[in-house]
Amino acid sequence: MKRDPNERVACMSKLSMIAAGAAVAAIALSGWTVAANGKLNDSVENLKGNLTTLEETVTPPTEFEPARAGAADIRKNPTELPAAIVRTASEKVVLNLETQELDGKLADGTTYTYWTFSQTVPGPMLRVREGDTVEVHLKNNANSKSVHSIDLHAVSGPGGGAASTQVKPGEEKVFSFKALNPGAYVYHCASPHIPTHIAQGMYGMILVEPKTGLTPADREFYLMQGEIYAAGRPANHGHQPIDGNLLYNEQPNYVVFNGAFQALTSDKAMKAKVGEKIRIFVGNGGPNLVSSFHVIGEIFDKVHQEGASEAVSNVQTTLIPAGGATWVEFTVDVPGRYQLVDHSISRAIDKGAVAFIDVEGQPVSEIYHDPAGHPMPGMGGH
Repeated sequence: MKRDPNERVACMSKLSMIAAGAAVAAIALSGWTVAANGKLNDSVENLKGNLTTLEETVTPPTEFEPARAGAADIRKNPTELPAAIVRTASEKVVLNLETQELDGKLADGTTYTYWTFSQTVPGPMLRVREGDTVEVHLKNNANSKSVHSIDLHAVSGPGGGAASTQVKPGEEKVFSFKALNPGAYVYHCASPHIPTHIAQGMYGMILVEPKTGLTPADREFYLMQGEIYAAGRPANHGHQPIDGNLLYNEQPNYVVFNGAFQALTSDKAMKAKVGEKIRIFVGNGGPNLVSSFHVIGEIFDKVHQEGASEAVSNVQTTLIPAGGATWVEFTVDVPGRYQLVDHSISRAIDKGAVAFIDVEGQPVSEIYHDPAGHPMPGMGGH
C-alpha cells in the first residue's frame, strides 16, 4: 500500500522537530554545565566520597556505649591442652565444666558479652581414650541469666548430652557416656536459641584418642574458629551487643580464632623451632560458616579431615564444616612467621581470623632462598 505524500511530509516534519528539540536540549545542557563552572563534576565527586564513607561504616551507623571496664581476657591459649594419653587401658574419666556469662575483650577498645565454658573461648579442650567411660559435670554459674547445656558430638545418646544437661543458673547436672569412636569432635551449648548460644562463644573440642594412641609430635596446639555477630566492626569500638539480624542473615562482622579479633597474633602467638613436627587440632564452632583453613608458607603433611582416623597427605587448604573438627600435621623447615588463616581471605584480613606461629632457627637456603636476605617474621604472605 502506498503512503499518502502529505502524510509522509508530516511524519518527516515531526522527526525534524524532535531532532531539533534534542539538539537544543543538548546545547542547553552543555551551556548549563559550563556556566555552572564545574559544579556538576564537584557534585559527582562528592557523591563518590559519600558512597565510600558509607561502605566504610556500619549500616546503619550505631553509637555504642563505652567499652566495659574490667573486661576479661577470654582468649583460649592455644598451648593449653591436655597431654597425649599414654595409658593402655580404659578408665572412668570425670570432666567438670562451668558455664559463665561475662564481659570480654573482643578487640582493642571493644568489648562484648560472651557466654563461655569455663571463662574462655573456646572452652577447654577435653581429651579421653577410646573405650573410656566419661562422666560430665556441667554447672551453670549462679550469676548467669540463661539456661545452658552441652552437646558433645562424641556422644552416642539423645542430644549428645543436651537432653540431660539443661541447667538453670546456680544448678549442676551430670551424665555419662562411653567414648565409642575415636576422632576430634566439637561440643557446644544446645539450649534455645542455639545459634545465639554458640555465637556468644559456647563451643569447644573433645578429642577421643584411638586405643593405639597418636604418633609423637614436638608441638601440639588447640585452635577453634567462630563467628561473632556483634553490631559493630573493629574500628567502631565500644561495647558492642549481638545483632540478631546479622545472625539471622549469617553475616558476621567478626570471624575469629580463639574468641577475639586477631587473638593469636601478639602475646598468644605460637612458638616453634625449625625441624619440629607440629600438630594442630582445629575446630569450627560456627554457628554457620565453613572454614578454609590454611597455613601460609606450609603444606600439611597429614590432614585428618573432619576428625577422621585415616589421614590424607600433602594438602594446602582443608575445609572444616560448622560443627566439625580436624587435625593437621607438618614439619617446619625454615624459620620465620607462619600465618594461619581462613582462606576465605576477607575473614582473615578484615574480620580477624588470623594467627601466628613464629619459628626460630637457621635459614636453609636449599629449601628457601631470598637474594635480599631471609625474610623476617611478618614481612611476607598474602
